[in-house]
Amino acid sequence: MGDFHQNGVITTLHNFRNFSTEDLEARLLKFSKKRPMALVLPCLYSELDGPALPNILNELQKVNYLNEIVIGLDRANKKEFQRAREYFKCLPQDYKILWNNGPRLEYLDNLLVDMGIAPKEMGKGRNAWFCFGYLIASDKSEAIAIHDCDIITYNRSLLARLLYPVADPNFNYRYCKGYYYRASDKKLNGRVTRLLVTPLIRTLKEFFGYDKFLEYLDSFRYPLAGEFSMRADVVKTIRIPSDWGLEIGILSEVHRNNSTNRICQVDIADCYDHKHQPLSDDDKKAGLSKMSLEISSTIFTKLSQSGKVFTSGMFRSIKSAYFKNAMDMLEQYNDDAIINGLGLDRHIEEQTVDLFAQNVYNAGEMFLKNPMHSAYIPSWKRVMSAIPDFMDMFYEAVENDNK
Repeated sequence: MGDFHQNGVITTLHNFRNFSTEDLEARLLKFSKKRPMALVLPCLYSELDGPALPNILNELQKVNYLNEIVIGLDRANKKEFQRAREYFKCLPQDYKILWNNGPRLEYLDNLLVDMGIAPKEMGKGRNAWFCFGYLIASDKSEAIAIHDCDIITYNRSLLARLLYPVADPNFNYRYCKGYYYRASDKKLNGRVTRLLVTPLIRTLKEFFGYDKFLEYLDSFRYPLAGEFSMRADVVKTIRIPSDWGLEIGILSEVHRNNSTNRICQVDIADCYDHKHQPLSDDDKKAGLSKMSLEISSTIFTKLSQSGKVFTSGMFRSIKSAYFKNAMDMLEQYNDDAIINGLGLDRHIEEQTVDLFAQNVYNAGEMFLKNPMHSAYIPSWKRVMSAIPDFMDMFYEAVENDNK
């Protein structure tokens, strides 16, 4: 981003492009002596055959400041787990693979089920939660970053810039969110952020006036980015949603437990492209349709917890106001795309806004019917209280799987 403007209530760390990746890495290597760093890679087995992961591993082989890498492997049988062990052998860092479908971790998951504190559904949230739990159990790292395994445009500078704000001992940040613009094949992407989250947040600000949480969310340039870093002690206290509300839910938990001057966002990539979800306008349990429902529900739940009162009539008004704001923003993004030589299909964009508007209302109605519903996984602090020896069992199970 070619500016230095600070907007909103959190710090924005720009990329002025006068500092090389090698310079950043040299500093991080120095920081790692006092503040060891870890990387979490939530991974589907199918991504081993995808186009992105080989380049990610090639880039990570050049990184010398990481203390450990934790790979959360989902949807893998025994044979596939053995293949994954061979696949990741190219990494020179100390790494562990969490075989989430293996008998040892399934046994531990059943212990959590018996206590009523287990993740309720499979997905990235559950995978990341278990990876964070292992890092707490191993107690070897003080700064932790996470990014996806489907980033086609991956460069190791992304990781260096993501970790730097929480690794530098002279900085005061406890949580850092990455940001970038989404584009591929000269096409502007990022529809859920552009056409749902931002116009919905600004619509809710019109209804409720000044609200600290809404101002906080509106400060993020890309609130749905899957790349973030944090201090290890933050991991113990936050609850993580297991559904598509993951990113907004984590932001809300970080906001609940930390002052905004200890939260920042950082420019981590000139351009970013990864796997795209289908619109799925005919299936509310898939694609962007499911995503828009769960993200909207997460926002409504968080606002209700701070004392905001919703009614069915209000959600009809919110839907109408959201639609107007989203269409206005669509025009802005269209012009921005044109001046940058990027494509934007007006028909598909307006079709997307139509779907999102209906799902904003549907999410509101679902919330009114079940206001106590929560997709949040309990914090690791609660797990350690409920099952005092769980972390020791967890650590031993992962170590045995990786022998």
